[in-house]
Amino acid sequence: MANKTTIRWVLVGLIVLAGIYVIADHGQHVLPYLPLAFLSGCLFMHLFGHGGHGMHDQHAHDEPTKKDS
Repeated sequence: MANKTTIRWVLVGLIVLAGIYVIADHGQHVLPYLPLAFLSGCLFMHLFGHGGHGMHDQHAHDEPTKKDS
């Protein structure tokens, strides 16, 4: 079975090659949509790019509770 990193790099390479093909052969048709693609990329990176830090409420559990005396 192939390594996940290898598969990921192969997929990235194929996406880059497809992008080069689309821009080279259909550049005149793609250029008007580049701002939309950029904004969509920002949106998706914001929504799905925070994958590794899912401990938002950890700070509340770290502090010891103080009892009023």
